[in-house]
Amino acid sequence: MTEIKDCINKDFKAINSSDTVLEVQDFFHEMTFSHFPVLEEGIYMGCMSLDDVDTFDSDKKISDYRYTLEPFFARSTMMWLDVLEVFAKNQTNVVPVLDENNAYVGYYELEDVMKFFHETPFLKEPGGIIVVQKPIIDYSMSQIAQIVESNNGRLLGLFISEATADLIQITVKISLGAMNNIIQTFRRYNYEIISEHQEDTYISTLKDRSDYLDKYLNM
Repeated sequence: MTEIKDCINKDFKAINSSDTVLEVQDFFHEMTFSHFPVLEEGIYMGCMSLDDVDTFDSDKKISDYRYTLEPFFARSTMMWLDVLEVFAKNQTNVVPVLDENNAYVGYYELEDVMKFFHETPFLKEPGGIIVVQKPIIDYSMSQIAQIVESNNGRLLGLFISEATADLIQITVKISLGAMNNIIQTFRRYNYEIISEHQEDTYISTLKDRSDYLDKYLNM
């Protein structure tokens, strides 16, 4: 598997702060970028937004609007999940990449990072997904791993898929192991099962009892 830094793109030169607004507007309208990095004398200044540049006077220079630049970036040493977080926090499809000396080295495109994500075992390897929920003060990543592994399951990955002030929802991907046993163990540890599973004998039993009760009441 390739490393995330292999996805660093250099197809297009960064915007120069001396470029005219019209040049940059034309560039954005030819591309599908939401943002693009701006350099001034080779130094990264921030990202120009498509939404912003469309409101500028076309005969001015980008340097006239340096106060609108958004300063987000990723390091070339970052792990892919951290890079994905930069995309999400800044609602962008382009993230500039700087090295440890703050030198600009290129940019990540969201499409390339998502392709990389799809090659990770979390998505690529076959397995089952369980979504569980618990009060935020009670949940433990290590406990989730223990529940899976104590039932001879192999944990492919997990992440927090939703969180509020009170509750946290965790998506867990598992290969091997008895899915029903893992689900029932989660319940014994007071996790609510959000996802639906054919293997869930607890739900199946409840349904059978409900069907029986309906039949009895309709006699």
